[in-house]
Amino acid sequence: MTPRSDGNTAAKRILELPVLLERLTPLRARGLKVVFTNGCFDLMHAGHAALLEAAAAGGDALVVGLNSDASVSRLKGAGRPLVPQHARALLVASLRAVDYVVIFGEDTPAQLIEQLLPDVLIKGEDYPLDQIVGREVVESHGGRVVRLPLLEGFSTSALIRRLRDDAL
Repeated sequence: MTPRSDGNTAAKRILELPVLLERLTPLRARGLKVVFTNGCFDLMHAGHAALLEAAAAGGDALVVGLNSDASVSRLKGAGRPLVPQHARALLVASLRAVDYVVIFGEDTPAQLIEQLLPDVLIKGEDYPLDQIVGREVVESHGGRVVRLPLLEGFSTSALIRRLRDDAL
């Protein structure tokens, strides 16, 4: 049985890092591949869903690192996130492609990646390979980094701008 078929509800798949590491240990012992990606996921859209579906296809268990509210605010500015972290985590965890969600408070997932040591690190192709946080750590442990194409026309920031413009 893989994590995606274990019947856990979305809330049960949002884990603190120590519990997540415990859950991954038996999967790795069975030779299953852990895939990791991360993001803010503020205002989920089709681009997010497509990226997560494609990421899940890269291995056996997809772990999504979700920026905390404080992290999103530092990265995106005042007024963000629009959706609080627990609600964002529930939404991401409810997607069939996602096995586990872990919230992190740093601006980058570097520390999280160092502790998880995923077999596959996924980012969108908008990130140049040399700017993908955690790339060196993953590759030095025999893992690989994959850049996936983005679904054209979808951007949370652009969506927010459009909503604000329409409200004026």
